[in-house]
Amino acid sequence: MKKYQIEDNPHKGNKGITRAFRAAINSWNGLIYAFKEESAFRQELGLSLILIPLAIYLPVTPIEKILLIASVILVLIIELLNSSVEAAIDRISFEVHDLSKRAKDFGSAAVMLALLLCALTWVIILSEHYL
Repeated sequence: MKKYQIEDNPHKGNKGITRAFRAAINSWNGLIYAFKEESAFRQELGLSLILIPLAIYLPVTPIEKILLIASVILVLIIELLNSSVEAAIDRISFEVHDLSKRAKDFGSAAVMLALLLCALTWVIILSEHYL
């Protein structure tokens, strides 16, 4: 068995500013794909375009602002990870399989928990100031 050598990996040749530039392009492409192909991401992005400016505008402490904004961004991050799991599963096969369903359900559950955390964060912080 041949031992893994990093030099054998064609994806690991970039270094320095070239690596950072290519990583930025890949990240941008990921956001474009998510926007074009994932309706859940578009919905959550639309919600973030409302909630993030609202969090900035609200008269709450700086830490509370950070928590409000971070909880929204976390939903987007988890949705992107969920979409990547779904894409990888679909790349393997479109065939219905229990393990494929389980992997997709785990990703969906992660998004649901992120949404619950976001809602809970907003409710607790806003209730402290407005109830």
